[in-house]
Order: sequence, then structure tokens, then C-alpha cells
Amino acid sequence: PVFAGMNGSAIENFSCVIYKVSLMNCTWQAGTNAPGDTQYFLYWQNPRDNEEMECELYIKDENGRNTGCRFQNVRIETEKAHFLVNGSSKDSLIRFYDEYIELYKIEILTPPLNVTVNCTRDTAGCIITWQPPLTSHVKKGKCFQYEISIQSK
Repeated sequence: PVFAGMNGSAIENFSCVIYKVSLMNCTWQAGTNAPGDTQYFLYWQNPRDNEEMECELYIKDENGRNTGCRFQNVRIETEKAHFLVNGSSKDSLIRFYDEYIELYKIEILTPPLNVTVNCTRDTAGCIITWQPPLTSHVKKGKCFQYEISIQSK
């Protein structure tokens, strides 16, 4: 059956973020009804790569149970990536969890680069310039929107 495994044994609160251009962290919590010896394993597949990859660096809780994963060299593609977390236990079958995620939606962008402010007395105005943030997938600078907050004393 598709949903083999004990009810409430699958992971909960799965979430991933991409940061510093190519690093990704995923975290989750053990299922509410998962037996104490349950161990979880994360696999993911970027749509352009055919191979499914297991997590290389698990984040563990105090009991040694996998509750997250760190990835390096992540490339953001336009299609959705597939994430699958399955579990194993001596006591019972563990239900798997899977989700498709558009990676660009979970990216935390770096700040804009080379921000400069030039103020002149004669026009009593300032010119603020910057360059787009670093990202692996956005090719056009005009895709970004910026908000400037000016606080004066």
C-alpha cells in the first residue's frame, strides 16, 4: 500500500532553506507516534539530475536521531525538486514523507553588493548605488526589487 506504516510515524514540520548561494539546510521533527528507535533518512532529486541523492551530512538530536540535513553545492533549477524522508524501526513500519519544492522560493538572498552613498551639499541630496545580490539562478538584475529604509537622526 502507498501509505504503509503506522499512523503518525512519518516526520512532521519539514522545511528547507537555501542560503549563501549554494548551501541548503532541511529540518524536520520525528513523527508523534514514531517508536523511540526510529531513524529517518532524507533523499532528494533535482529535476535535471536523474539520480536520487541521500543526505551527506545529517543533523542529529541528543538521541542520535536524524532531524535535519546540510547540503553543499546546491543548484537551483526552475522545476520542482523532490524530497523524500523515510524511516526505519525494529518495532514497526514507518510511513514516508515526500514533498515537491520550487527551490527558488526557499532561497534567502544575500544582501545587495557594494552599497555606496554619495551625498553632496549643493543639491542637499544623496545618490545610493548597489549591485544585485549573489544568486546561482537569476540572470537578470531587473528581476530584483529593493526597498530602502532611510533613518535620520
